[in-house]
Amino acid sequence: MNSIPRPSGAALVVMGGLLLGTLGLFLEEAGQHPLTAVFFRCVFGAAALAAYALAVGRLHELRPTPRGLAIAALTGTLMTAMWATFFAAIQWTSIAVATVAFHLQPVWLLLAGAWWLGERLGPGRVVAVAVALLGLALATGLWPVGLPPDRPMFAWGLAMAVFGSICYAAVSLLAKQQRALSPLGLSFWQCVMGTLLLAWWPVHHGLPGQWAEWPSATWGWLVGLGALHTGVAYALMYAGMQRLDAGRIAVLQFVYPITAIVLDVLVYGRALSGPQAIGVVLMGAALWWAGRRSSAAPAKPVAGGSVGRVGLEPTTKGL
Repeated sequence: MNSIPRPSGAALVVMGGLLLGTLGLFLEEAGQHPLTAVFFRCVFGAAALAAYALAVGRLHELRPTPRGLAIAALTGTLMTAMWATFFAAIQWTSIAVATVAFHLQPVWLLLAGAWWLGERLGPGRVVAVAVALLGLALATGLWPVGLPPDRPMFAWGLAMAVFGSICYAAVSLLAKQQRALSPLGLSFWQCVMGTLLLAWWPVHHGLPGQWAEWPSATWGWLVGLGALHTGVAYALMYAGMQRLDAGRIAVLQFVYPITAIVLDVLVYGRALSGPQAIGVVLMGAALWWAGRRSSAAPAKPVAGGSVGRVGLEPTTKGL
């Protein structure tokens, strides 16, 4: 009897991107301050990952080495800053605009992959990312209208999203290169780090208004931010990233904003304008083209660490 084939690295990244694309919906429905949302995302994310590790017999992956703790501390700090700025950007702009601006990160990821890891860009990949970025620019809806004059925080929201995108690229590269922790272990300790960094916030700001009403819709959305968008999505993304080169990761992560924009239309009825619709189509075309060109190309070892398949099978089992 043939065993069920395990998902490819690309499939794992796409599944994670589809799930992350629903994050804005959970954030808006929770209706909490950005730091409150980040804190509980870390708390419930750590709890979900620990429960999963216990259920499948992988608790040993949560025991870090000193090097693993150092990596988790660095990436966890970057991740907390990334989430906080992105959540603020959503509130000051919109789900679609913040998500689109946040996904400038493939530019930083592609350039860092070429500069730091010595990866070859290739003309096809450069064109694919350029087309996808053009699609992102159109999908924001800022062209040809420009910044809305009645929303003074809009520009700050865009700046927050761009800063978050830089943090996002840094976390992606560090997660791709490190071997001290499995994807499961890295995701867990990042959530623990975020919880420690923001432990002061509930004391200062207080718990969500409906904290005594358990279960309630507010807590349901917050639990979802942790269990789904952290516990599941990030484990999928990290497992996939370690099988792929930085250039392909950059393009595949456009699944995330495409999903967010489509859900904004379906759930909230925020219809896309003509330029926005063209932008989404361009992003999808770039994804298809990049996947078609590189689907047969295996990841190769590069300076600074191996990105091949060796040693990765145990970390993706059961995801």
